[in-house]
Amino acid sequence: MSTRELVILGTASQAPTPERNHNGYLLRWGAHGILFDPGEGTQRQCQIAQVSTSTIDRICITHFHGDHCLGLPGVLLHQTMHRVDTPVVLNYPAGGEEYLQRLRNASIGHDRVDLRAEPVHADGVIATEDDYVLSAAALDHVVPAVGWRVEDHGGHTMDPERLAAFGLEGAAIGELRDHGRVIAPDGRIVGISEVSDVRDPVSMAFVMDTRPCPGALELARGVDLLVCEATFTDDDEALAAAAGHLTGGQAGRLAAEAGAKQLVLSHFSSRYDGVDQIVADARREFPAAVAANDFDRFEVRVSRDRNS
Repeated sequence: MSTRELVILGTASQAPTPERNHNGYLLRWGAHGILFDPGEGTQRQCQIAQVSTSTIDRICITHFHGDHCLGLPGVLLHQTMHRVDTPVVLNYPAGGEEYLQRLRNASIGHDRVDLRAEPVHADGVIATEDDYVLSAAALDHVVPAVGWRVEDHGGHTMDPERLAAFGLEGAAIGELRDHGRVIAPDGRIVGISEVSDVRDPVSMAFVMDTRPCPGALELARGVDLLVCEATFTDDDEALAAAAGHLTGGQAGRLAAEAGAKQLVLSHFSSRYDGVDQIVADARREFPAAVAANDFDRFEVRVSRDRNS
């Protein structure tokens, strides 16, 4: 399976801290790079993380609050400097065109990226690429916001014992994956279903700035990796509701109800000295919850209880 890795570029909410930059999340999915919510300083964070902005061919913005989009001009100018000549698709909530144009014209230097704006008008599949499907759903924030889900097209998990029984190894297995069948050493034609199990799609969901809502639950349903905001502690649930955010416990409950396999918490408020209480609140609902730190990396993979 090709590389599917989430690189955390920033984990702060409205105000960055010395330890946490504004939001930024780069999903490396095979040959594709999908950048979620490039907050202020994202191009610098990419350099520190040693990931190139030239690999980014899609940018997904949940909403146009500054901590989720102010890094967009820098990323596009960085791509211009490195002469990125392949199209870059930008997805964002419909109605945000005014803010997008302001960002693209924020300075004298104009980006020359072939940026193809594709606003989201409704829930559902947004794009189907060669090795992934991108979906979106409306979230419940104080401004229009959407969340995202990325999943591959499914596939097959090869069974070593069945492969050996047919004498299949090396290049023959690659041919079987590519074409669905292969000629065994004894001349028999072997179909992929005879030596493998069907694998569910590998999936990742990205849920930022929202109160609990049906869209968040739908995006997170059964995912292998859920990246979810956890801005406040449970003690500040009233503040979270007023500001359109989740607490740690609410993020954990979302993951548990959705049947997510991994939960990575992010988007932490600077009002707290640390995130231990937020994580503890989440773990009461979802024991395996972890807090993201800037420059962490998480593999998006088939979970062990799903035919891995």
